[in-house]
Amino acid sequence: MRRKKSSIILISILTLLGTTAFIGWKLVNRSNGRLTSSGEQREYLLYVPSTYNPSEPVPLVISIHGFTQSPTIQEYVSQWNSLADQYGFIVVYPSGLNFPKLWRVAETDLDPTAVEKEVRFFSDLIDKLSLDYTIDAERIYVNGLSNGGGMALRLACDMPDRVAAIGSVAGAYTIDLTACDGGVPGIFFHGKADLIVPIEGGPMRNLPINLPNVFEFINDYAILNGCNLVETPISTSDNVSLFGYAGCDRGSEVDFYMITDGGHTWPGGNPLPEFITGNNTYEINATQLMWDFFVEQSKQP
Repeated sequence: MRRKKSSIILISILTLLGTTAFIGWKLVNRSNGRLTSSGEQREYLLYVPSTYNPSEPVPLVISIHGFTQSPTIQEYVSQWNSLADQYGFIVVYPSGLNFPKLWRVAETDLDPTAVEKEVRFFSDLIDKLSLDYTIDAERIYVNGLSNGGGMALRLACDMPDRVAAIGSVAGAYTIDLTACDGGVPGIFFHGKADLIVPIEGGPMRNLPINLPNVFEFINDYAILNGCNLVETPISTSDNVSLFGYAGCDRGSEVDFYMITDGGHTWPGGNPLPEFITGNNTYEINATQLMWDFFVEQSKQP
């Protein structure tokens, strides 16, 4: 059984690492920032637009890569830098630990302090960037892809006082929402044709991890925020439906975009190899929709 489990994990790693090889030089694992957190050396890739003015507080966007990926992949796929230039905010792409890189979203028997260390890293990262730059503490937004989307939700649960809103694409959720207080607005994207993190839940492809039904999980997150499900989705295009929620607590809105033919991809972003991740849609742009959502949630009543 142990040999079979190891083989499954190895196959998964080799398959997902094909993503890096496919895009080539664009995805070289590079970073331009380092810090020590919980005794661990951590890295990140920072982007500061040329229009940055230290006399004016600016938003901070934290964008988190997926399992086996890197800050450079997340930068390439999400294209947050273009919006940073346009709207004048700072973007940071933190790096997971180990090989292959991953985020410790849930505790393990081998490391019962895994979640605590990971959350502390993000808190320390925010502290460091707030010392180096004029960051608006009321406008810190977190988003991520797959395992990174799960990490974004972990931060909404464990650091609601520091996270203004979250966004998640093809998120792999392994968090017990009953342990969360709620109140952090969230925007979610998931493809019905995602074979890596199936929207109906169940075993993750090639990994011994059980995942929840995504629609039910987001519904529970919305309920945590005081929302009620709007039964009839809004069709935004031929293959995209928006499930909105009504009655949410003020400043705690939740949106869920479901892509009918979407795979394990970032809608509107730069492509990953389709033979691994499936179809991407360009009928919407997740990055732009996230930013619009973040800004709307930050408006004063």
